[in-house]
Amino acid sequence: QEKLDMSMYPVESIRNFSIIAHVDHGKSTLADRLLEITGTISKTDRNKQVLDKLQVERERGITVKAQSASLFYSHEGINYLLNLVDTPGHVDFSYEVSRSLSACQGVILVVDANEGIQAQTVANFYLAFEAQLSIIPVINKIDLKNADPERVEKQIEKLFDIPTDECIRISAKQGTNVEKVLQKVIEKIPPPQCNTADPLKALVFDSTFDHYRGVIANIALFGGEITKGQKIVSAHTKKRYEVNEVGILTPNEQPTHKLYAGQVGYLIAGMKEVTEAQIGDTLFLYKQPVEPLPGFKSAKPMVFAGMYPIDQTEYNNLKSALERLTLNDSSVTVHRDSSLALGAGWRLGFLGLLHMEVFNQRLEQEYNMSVILTAPTVPYKAVLSSAKLIKEYGKDQITIINPAQFPDKLSVSEYLEPTVLGTIVTPQEYIGKIITLCQDRRAVQKDMLYIDENRVMLKYLFPLNEIVVDFYDALKSLSSGYASFDYEDAGYQSADLIKMDILVNGNPVEELATIIHKDKAYAAGKLLCERLKETIPRQLFEIAIQAAIGKKIIARETLKAYRKNVVAKCYGGDITRRMKLLK
Repeated sequence: QEKLDMSMYPVESIRNFSIIAHVDHGKSTLADRLLEITGTISKTDRNKQVLDKLQVERERGITVKAQSASLFYSHEGINYLLNLVDTPGHVDFSYEVSRSLSACQGVILVVDANEGIQAQTVANFYLAFEAQLSIIPVINKIDLKNADPERVEKQIEKLFDIPTDECIRISAKQGTNVEKVLQKVIEKIPPPQCNTADPLKALVFDSTFDHYRGVIANIALFGGEITKGQKIVSAHTKKRYEVNEVGILTPNEQPTHKLYAGQVGYLIAGMKEVTEAQIGDTLFLYKQPVEPLPGFKSAKPMVFAGMYPIDQTEYNNLKSALERLTLNDSSVTVHRDSSLALGAGWRLGFLGLLHMEVFNQRLEQEYNMSVILTAPTVPYKAVLSSAKLIKEYGKDQITIINPAQFPDKLSVSEYLEPTVLGTIVTPQEYIGKIITLCQDRRAVQKDMLYIDENRVMLKYLFPLNEIVVDFYDALKSLSSGYASFDYEDAGYQSADLIKMDILVNGNPVEELATIIHKDKAYAAGKLLCERLKETIPRQLFEIAIQAAIGKKIIARETLKAYRKNVVAKCYGGDITRRMKLLK
């Protein structure tokens, strides 16, 4: 394979940008058109979301992992190298977005002409705005018959202070006006600020795992140049590696002789474990140390669930499948865990429910492992008051990710629960229903803003455990699918929490224990007992299913016993024999 020479693209003619938007506003489709225009992929009808490579992404039609590609484009006689990063739109994966932005100098903000501004549009705009990137607003899907680009332009102007004449109206599906986007990228987005004469300084912003070549790290060069055979050191682990291959992604890997400052590419350096390619790490040449780049905040798991093999003999297979999958998805945290009923397993931390589903689906498809997942819980904290416990844990605050480890009320001064700041963007006719829904979920209203005459943006402070399971579904069904929701972490607040046990015939079942707010305990306990009554098969003896808080029983359902059929033996045979049995 012919190696490319990257020295013909000096820093001045490089542009690094990503595409950000709400779910389904057409990011990946726009990426397809940009790849076609620059001749990176050939024009066919088969180009549908080329950058979404995973099977999960194809089936669900969503982007899960940010993907990068390098495009070559000549404008006014100069050859430009454009590095494009296509990002996911779901709130669970906003970590991927913030990471991709670190390798960019500008963004294309895509807004659907039909839907207008939605919750993730706002959240992603602020991510880019805080990173001080230049923003190019693009209004997509103008070919739809209900499209109203004027209204959307006004919304963009009101919310983001971007003048309406800067918006480009395009249709990514039909390719209308897409050339204009590329020209705008070259005019508006500044080239990266760096120099090839500086010592090597590279930021690792993503990594994947290849079974044959080990870890493939995606890097953005902030100085110097890198070539095969150089010795490099990681600032995070202090380990030394020899570079085996460098190159660019034109979505597929294309090896090059060298990579120069300002360019974005990939690097293979014989790293065996993905933990070595720490995301946010800085790489530099051996014996030429540099000031490490400010990394990323590590992803904060919002939802925890237990994962157990269906059959304990599968434990080792599942272990290796988990290790390989967490290589590709570094935002999952893994702790060993075991339970009486389900045996040995793990407690996994995810960024959200969709993330958990996608992870589970990838386990099934790529490693064909089926597992038992316990109900998702959120991480609580307890401030300890008893000296004995403080001595045992070595600190006065502990984090509880498994309800079985919930400490007793006597030894705790207060419990803390995680909160999030939620943004809801909705048409105004649904406001009443949505406010009622939020109040049911113990939320506190912070702000309310009319974006235009029929769109409202609400800000609420939610307890995380109230929204983690079914809030999104409830919101969608109340608002006929029009409202959109986005949240960000807002720290911990004290709460009146209790542990609710489920007893079956007087014995507690620890897998069913939940941590819950005091006001919600009765309703939840009753519901859980009713559900269990339907699922547990009847036996020849009576089964009592109870929900308890400490010693106090708050709900009970009784599963009646099968009665013995006494007349079963009274058929056939001699009449005297039957009469004797009947008596």
